[in-house]
Amino acid sequence: MPSRLTPDDQQRVDQYLSAPQHQVERRPFKVWRLLLVVLGIVVVLGVLSRFLGSLVL
Repeated sequence: MPSRLTPDDQQRVDQYLSAPQHQVERRPFKVWRLLLVVLGIVVVLGVLSRFLGSLVL
């Protein structure tokens, strides 16, 4: 897909993106860690809701 920017604008965008503050090294994304966190939150909220339900009934 060709760029819709003018060459001058594209040069400014490339210069902006090559600045040091935009070159942050990131750690690799860990899918299993995210899955465990979401699963842990669901379990904790489920246990909490059962506990609160037992207090009301």
